[in-house]
Amino acid sequence: MKKPFRLSLLPRILIAIGLGIVCSLFFPVWAVRIFVTVNSIFSNFLGMFIPLLIIGLVAPGIADLGRGAGRLLLITALIAYVSTVLSGLFSWATCSVVYPSLIGSAAPALAGIDMSGGLAPYFTVEMPSFINVTTALVLAFIIGLGIVATSGTALKRGMEDFRGIVTTVITRVIIPFLPIYIFGIFLKMGAEGNVAAVLGMFIKIILIIIAMHVTVLLLQFCLAGIIARRNPFRTLWTMMPAYVTALGTSSSAATIPVTLAQTKKNGVSPDVADFTVPLCATIHMPCSILKIVACCYAISLSLGMPVDFQTYAGFVLMCGITMVAAPGVPGGAIMAALGLISSMLGFDASMQGIVIAIYMAIDSFGTAGNVTGDGAIALIVDRIKKS
Repeated sequence: MKKPFRLSLLPRILIAIGLGIVCSLFFPVWAVRIFVTVNSIFSNFLGMFIPLLIIGLVAPGIADLGRGAGRLLLITALIAYVSTVLSGLFSWATCSVVYPSLIGSAAPALAGIDMSGGLAPYFTVEMPSFINVTTALVLAFIIGLGIVATSGTALKRGMEDFRGIVTTVITRVIIPFLPIYIFGIFLKMGAEGNVAAVLGMFIKIILIIIAMHVTVLLLQFCLAGIIARRNPFRTLWTMMPAYVTALGTSSSAATIPVTLAQTKKNGVSPDVADFTVPLCATIHMPCSILKIVACCYAISLSLGMPVDFQTYAGFVLMCGITMVAAPGVPGGAIMAALGLISSMLGFDASMQGIVIAIYMAIDSFGTAGNVTGDGAIALIVDRIKKS
């Protein structure tokens, strides 16, 4: 029996953006306000759920890192974290140079996007969170590290069950609803006459992000080539099947078998490859954080919000931790980062929606960059182990 045809998330989001713009040309105000109301309720739900998401993903993710903890684990985790953070800072530096001249004209349009102004919802349903994002993050650290320190199997099983609940909500509620949410955002922007400048910024950001992805991969493999004494371009080319597979699947986990095979073809010891590739698929997210920083910087700059190094350095350092274990969930990186985007950068629901739309539009490119970079880390760790 043939499986029913289903569009993946990317085409659904692109269709939602297009429909939102087209429908804004003829939808009456009362119809637009219906979607504004739906978006208001969904954004309140998202705000309530984010702390639970952080606890549900980060705590068991940290606990999982404790399995077989040792020198190699610590070295691999440290390299992956440094790579992720440096990619985020590279994104900030690039944006600070390139963006001012490219997206300054989008500022007047973005200033009118706030959900609280313009077309208002008919009603709202308040869903206050029982815990704020920072407290949730600290609690997740305490629980995760506590499980590792005490070998608490019962609590670990409980957190794994809780992670299953969080993952189910993301995959069956939040991700399927995102196209409707994004449709509502672009419908409202179009009805208020703000969509043209935003779309122009949208396209520019995507092109810049793809260029930064290529640069980061070249830098990673050049460094790995120097340390491992291998030809960086040949090793990068060997990893291309993993890159292409990730483009098609948009999943780090689903690409692990291909990444593993290509990493071994690069001459990495089987025991090192078997250890580093699955681990890095969970904790190494340089291209994901690169996209998030680039999207957030563009919106912050356009709205006159802080874009200084101190603000974004703190954001990047925290993001590198909160996204642990996020790759196991479709769109997990941006979902895990939403709490920090709100609390540290001050983004409201509609700004977060635009970040999600841009991020998801090129989600597979970020995943492909992440898994390809895992091969570079494997080369470095293999060299360290042999030395």
